[in-house]
Amino acid sequence: MSSTIETTRLGTDGPVVGVQGLGCMGMSEFYGPTDTGEALATLERALELGVTLFDTADVYGSGANEELIGPFVRAHREQVVLATKFAIERRADDPHYRGINNDPAYVRRAVDASLRRLGVDVIDLYYMHRRDPQVPLAESVGAMAELVAAGKVRHLGLSEVTGPELREAHAVHPIAALQSEWSIFARGVERSAVPAAAELGVALVPYSPLGRGFLTGAFADAGQLDAGDYRRHLPQFTGENAAGNAELVAPIGKIAERRGATAAQVALAWLHQRTEVHGLTAVVPIPGTRRRTRLEENLGATRLVLDKEELAELEPISARVSGGRYADMSSTADAREV
Repeated sequence: MSSTIETTRLGTDGPVVGVQGLGCMGMSEFYGPTDTGEALATLERALELGVTLFDTADVYGSGANEELIGPFVRAHREQVVLATKFAIERRADDPHYRGINNDPAYVRRAVDASLRRLGVDVIDLYYMHRRDPQVPLAESVGAMAELVAAGKVRHLGLSEVTGPELREAHAVHPIAALQSEWSIFARGVERSAVPAAAELGVALVPYSPLGRGFLTGAFADAGQLDAGDYRRHLPQFTGENAAGNAELVAPIGKIAERRGATAAQVALAWLHQRTEVHGLTAVVPIPGTRRRTRLEENLGATRLVLDKEELAELEPISARVSGGRYADMSSTADAREV
């Protein structure tokens, strides 16, 4: 694979990026053991193939992921569009703790810490990773806007917010991108957030576009995964839920076989075509991988266009999925949808 992917713009006035990005989370934790050398080689190969949006967060590896990709970002600073996030807090004495902090003072501390770990002067796209309803959204986004004015951040993003929340935030400062889970399995974002994004000119950046690997057939039950893999705790992938959901992915595999493609490519192609379906400025999935072979496979999706019959085969799947995306859905947009 040698040709580079096409580009698009995140939002009305956001950065120009490759039409598919790279999620870097799994290079540090969550999905079992990592080969650091191969992960870094994957970053380099991604850039060669036209991937320019690289996504991390301060919570990934408790800052380790930002430190890992920092040298790569600095070496290619003019080409890389760097996205990171704040809002999820962890504790060294409790590996399971996840707190949500949207306090303006915390926003200011968090960005300085990320800049320090990454070793850069400015973050291209800074997301609020999760929303805390106890903190007025205007205050949090106002603090983020101050970071733009101070030259520490170029563009703002939100993750896991509803349509009304996106509109409220956009009225305070333009939002370039909304990052939420979106896949053939997970379509809750279409309820209110996608229509609002289309109206406002906000790009969608789907995370877990391959259903954390489940849509590719990489595993059929979380019990097959390493003991330290956090997917073992996700309801969709365990017990009776897993058994039923594994049957739902069959149409993806059948379409892939007919097209001489892979299930991953079909799932990603479906997302790319949501741009036109919903009238969005852009949909830029960020599948995560730590291997060059998977990266190249995933990028093949940018050259695959599904026909109407194939899209119709995939349409009913999400309504039949059993189990939640997380064991605790309280910090997701789904929990705040009216």
